[in-house]
Amino acid sequence: GKTIINIFFEASTRTRTSFEIAGKRLSADTVNISASTSAVVKGETLEDTAKNLEAMHPDIIVMRHGHSGAPHYLAERCGFSVVNAGDGAHEHPSQALLDLMTIRQEKGTISGLTVAIVGDIAHSRVARSNIYALKKMGATVRLAGPRTLLPTEIERLGAEVYTDMNAALDGADVVMMLRIQQERQGKALLPSNREYSRFYGLNPDNLKR
Repeated sequence: GKTIINIFFEASTRTRTSFEIAGKRLSADTVNISASTSAVVKGETLEDTAKNLEAMHPDIIVMRHGHSGAPHYLAERCGFSVVNAGDGAHEHPSQALLDLMTIRQEKGTISGLTVAIVGDIAHSRVARSNIYALKKMGATVRLAGPRTLLPTEIERLGAEVYTDMNAALDGADVVMMLRIQQERQGKALLPSNREYSRFYGLNPDNLKR
């Protein structure tokens, strides 16, 4: 009997479809809104969009947005519940929950494991949510990537930071590979994809570590 509105301001296949199917399986009425077909293209602000949706009395809004903090901004100003389906390069909580569930299914536990996350850490919302969640569940987190793709002061989140991928993989229980988020990079941060793959690509040899 609940009404869930999925509103996505960025392209999505897996996340939007997963939320839609989950809502339907729980007998909720689900409505999908794409920013490209909404009043946003006519200049409507995020807050105006939220107020219009609030007038329709939804129970939950599932939102993906390109700006960090947009779901929090919405939740503070409206009376419905807001689920963050990814906000800019900030966080992606539902993906982290899925990753932790997968690790637990395969390993039986999360506490005590060493998890290596490799790739474009600086622009990955998935990485940030996973760092918080894995640390909360008692795992050791290692981050590996070229310096240009490692955010400054990332150590403050409690993760170990490496620029040598092999060192990060040595003794790791789980390896999580991140794609290069070229759409979020304001300039070229790598000499070439081939060179990146040479140093940070996963192959049978370094996987044995």
